[in-house]
Amino acid sequence: MEEGLLALADDLSGAVETAACLRPLGRATTVELARVEASHAHNAQSVVVVDLDARALPAAEAARVAGAALRDAHERPVFLKIDSQLRGNVAAVLGAAADRPLVVAPALPALDRTAVGGVAHLRGVPLHRSGAWQVEDTSPPRSIAEALAPLPCRSIPLPIVRSAALRAALAECAAAGEVAVCDGETDADLDAVVTAAPDRARLAGSGGLAAALGRAARRSAVEAPPPPTGNPVLIVVGTAAPEAAEQLNVAELRGTHVVTCRPADLLGRGTSESALSRALGALERGPTALSIDAAEPVPPERSRDLVRGLASTAAGVVGRHPGPVDLVLTGGETARLVLDALGVRALVPVGEIHHGAVRSRTPLGASVVTRPGSFGGRDSLVRIVEHLRPAGIERLTK
Repeated sequence: MEEGLLALADDLSGAVETAACLRPLGRATTVELARVEASHAHNAQSVVVVDLDARALPAAEAARVAGAALRDAHERPVFLKIDSQLRGNVAAVLGAAADRPLVVAPALPALDRTAVGGVAHLRGVPLHRSGAWQVEDTSPPRSIAEALAPLPCRSIPLPIVRSAALRAALAECAAAGEVAVCDGETDADLDAVVTAAPDRARLAGSGGLAAALGRAARRSAVEAPPPPTGNPVLIVVGTAAPEAAEQLNVAELRGTHVVTCRPADLLGRGTSESALSRALGALERGPTALSIDAAEPVPPERSRDLVRGLASTAAGVVGRHPGPVDLVLTGGETARLVLDALGVRALVPVGEIHHGAVRSRTPLGASVVTRPGSFGGRDSLVRIVEHLRPAGIERLTK
């Protein structure tokens, strides 16, 4: 595949993950941190991924933002990155793209997130019976079609996905004006969906389907990883995912300095000056992480305000440090708010450290690693710090 592509993602970590997967499709791959301002005036072989920042928006606003971004698509192929756990405004965003045939395949085999019988599963457990939505303020959908309602859907079961009948089944859905919802358990299943999709169809899925698109492209030569910048590293952990808390504990045991912010400071002043000062001092000694003190309960409706205060504190650390700082940002909302606070409007992905943990370059040359909150093993943050190898520290060892 030589042509370029426009991809839309509902949060920043998903946008950067998508860009890393789609790099084989175009010579130039960029992530734009804008909702509708981007012009997408790139050459025909470029890949442009737009972070709509739409996950927490009201559904009508998410649809408007997606529709505005799609006006720039013209005849370019479009990929819509949705959350593998079906969080956010999935129906609203896909509804804005439904003027063309839609093929949806949300499986993410790398993390054992599958779709079977039209139902999303996490490690073999149906999504609505798992604890994945415990920090959400709504209940998880019982099926993928329920998450896409009111769009008309037709489930494409695994036996069809794995047969020669798949192309005809997807064509029938397109002719009937139905969204094809494809089961999938493996990368091979997703590769089959990409191969069989109708020419004018828009594909929607997680990073698993984005990776399948990348695999379908003609691969260029393997690129050498970029050299370390030598900058100090600041990790910002704003996600409520339990995996992130464990990863932070492991990183602290391996030498990362952890600075916690009191929720009362973040909500009351918008910035924790105490944490900012402590983080600046810790950066002189080695990699440093900013996180929110979990001992103080916060109402769910204040969670975005809390993360916004954390982002403001992180931006203050970067702004007051005498030199450039590399960032590690966990969770799409956290990443977007930190980069917004710093005035960063675009990222260029340069490599993947592990699945979903993507290293990018800012226009000023600093490194930014973004990663969804629930991704990675216990040593994820340790591996990222080792990859960046900030100046003045020894390699972290197990």
